[in-house]
Amino acid sequence: MNALIPRPRSHPAPGAVHVPGWLSLDEQRELVTACRAWARGPVPMRHTRLPRGGVMSVQTMCLGWHWRPYAYSRIAHDVNGARVAEFPDVLSELGRRALADAYEDEAAGAAYAPDTVLINHYGEGATMGMHQDKDEKSSAPVVSLSIGDTCVFRFGNTETRGKPYTDVELASGDLFVFGGPSRFAYHGVPKVRPGTGDPATGLAAGRLNLTLRVTGLTG
Repeated sequence: MNALIPRPRSHPAPGAVHVPGWLSLDEQRELVTACRAWARGPVPMRHTRLPRGGVMSVQTMCLGWHWRPYAYSRIAHDVNGARVAEFPDVLSELGRRALADAYEDEAAGAAYAPDTVLINHYGEGATMGMHQDKDEKSSAPVVSLSIGDTCVFRFGNTETRGKPYTDVELASGDLFVFGGPSRFAYHGVPKVRPGTGDPATGLAAGRLNLTLRVTGLTG
């Protein structure tokens, strides 16, 4: 078997950093196990219904704050009326370490205080259209972690869903952070490559994506 060629970190745009292989295999397995437990509720993973009646092809769940288009709340009124589970300390610690490593800035990492995570599962044929993460009241960076199948992550500009954009291959264990001038850039996932993940992560198929955010909300 050929040795894997190391993938260097890259900066697709100002404030955006891709760090390949950031999560160890053990960390990926631990997150997969945790996500399975979190997906059982109190607010389970679901296909989110959009305001115009469409249904997202990815399955989504949240901790800390519940997201629905286009707002956050503590109660999942659009799912089962339950209060969303608390945001776990383990993800706070992971987010701080991720930001410090991506920006190579220990102070920035120490100051990072995510209070919600959106967990998306991409099954067969699932994609994500170009969108902005702008439902938060904070402009703190978004920390994104990938596990499972490799995807094409399209990272664009702050003005339009179209070009210019950069397509980045996000593989299992990769970290992607976007903040500063790129915090409100349009981004999406036009394709997931089936069968490219490592079953040793505990995820036999599909892609798991965790995005940590600071909502800027209280209550």
